[in-house]
This record gives sequence, structure tokens and C-alpha cells, in this order.
Amino acid sequence: MAYDEGSAERLRSVIAAEDGVTEKRMFGGLAFLIHGNMAVAVSGQGGLLLRVDPGHTEILVGEPGADRFVMRGRALDGWLRIDDAAVEEDQDLERWVAVGVAYARSLPPKR
Repeated sequence: MAYDEGSAERLRSVIAAEDGVTEKRMFGGLAFLIHGNMAVAVSGQGGLLLRVDPGHTEILVGEPGADRFVMRGRALDGWLRIDDAAVEEDQDLERWVAVGVAYARSLPPKR
């Protein structure tokens, strides 16, 4: 399934002002990277894929619409799936994007 271009545009408008942003197709969607580190992606399965501090995963999955990202049957710390319904409002989208951007900025830039 291809990612939703309307969702990609919304995400692009929120993250565009960040320094060092690039876009890359990955995980079946469109990812936004900060200095080479993934922050957030529009998922081909709907919603967002968000990279977060692994130590904050347990707290963040308590938020409505947030769950661990599952890859090959394994739920991963540091990666969240955010349902479309949880980012319908612009302020909710901005809040989740800020979480992903903050973590990506905490990592060393990739070359």
C-alpha cells in the first residue's frame, strides 16, 4: 500500500522549517530525516512511524493512538506507530513530530 500523499503534505508543512531535513522513501512510506537520522515517516499502512528515545517508549505507548512498531513479529522499543486518528488535529501532529525531531536531533549526524 502506498502512503497517503495528503498526509505527507501535512507532515512536510510541519517539519519543513527544521534544519537539516531530507526525505527518503523507506519502510513502505516517506520518511523525514534530520541530519540523516529518521524522525518521522508517513506509513504506507496509514498513520505515522515515529522514532523516539527507547527509554521513553513505555510512557509514550500510554498515549491515545500510540503503539510500539512491530517488525517481523517483534515489538520494538524506540519506534512507535501513531494512528491517523491521533494526528487529525494539527496540534497533535505537531506534538508527535516534535517528539521524533527531538530524538533525531539528539543523535550524531550521519554523513
